[in-house]
Amino acid sequence: MQSELFAAENTAQPATAPGLTAQSAKSLKYAVNGECLARQGSMIAFRGDLRFEKKGQGVGKFLQRALTGEGVPLMTVRGHGEAWFAHFDRNCFTVDLAPGDALTLNGRNVLVFDASLHYDIRMVQGVGMAGGGLFNCVFSGQGRLGLVCAGTPIIIPVHPQAPVFVDTDAVVGWSANLQTSLNRSQSFGSMVRGGSGEAFQLRLDGEGFVIVQPSEA
Repeated sequence: MQSELFAAENTAQPATAPGLTAQSAKSLKYAVNGECLARQGSMIAFRGDLRFEKKGQGVGKFLQRALTGEGVPLMTVRGHGEAWFAHFDRNCFTVDLAPGDALTLNGRNVLVFDASLHYDIRMVQGVGMAGGGLFNCVFSGQGRLGLVCAGTPIIIPVHPQAPVFVDTDAVVGWSANLQTSLNRSQSFGSMVRGGSGEAFQLRLDGEGFVIVQPSEA
């Protein structure tokens, strides 16, 4: 049978080492030798001896999710084999975290990650309820993380003399060491007249980067 469908780049190859790798622009593959964590419902195929179990959040994280609506509904993938993950038609990327690194991510952009990584749900400082009570997931430790973006993301450097302002609906994540606050870019008079649709943004100060997707989810 002949078709461009069967091109080499579309054909899954056996993993050469455990862990997370890119299968394509829209999917990631995890060669499981033990366990990993993934968004519930994101597995699209697997082979081998694998078990998929809903991960309990624990009392603390359960209460945080109940109060904030933020977080990641997770499942644990255990055993030996290979599993492929995707989320709708989002673009997929991997990030390697080293000891001392910390990355703040919107829960909707988390796909799959090493069990060695630690994550917590925290309220974004300086935003409060005026900004919708923004809560994000903070990842730290050593390991690899897979995330999804609507389109090709924009990485914007943040410097002490050059703060960056981002739409809270478009932001994917940022360096966890950055300072956050709420910025109002619209006058009260403009809001009374119907507004521009850009009333508030998240301001990021310090030294690091912010990831923005070209979509207001």
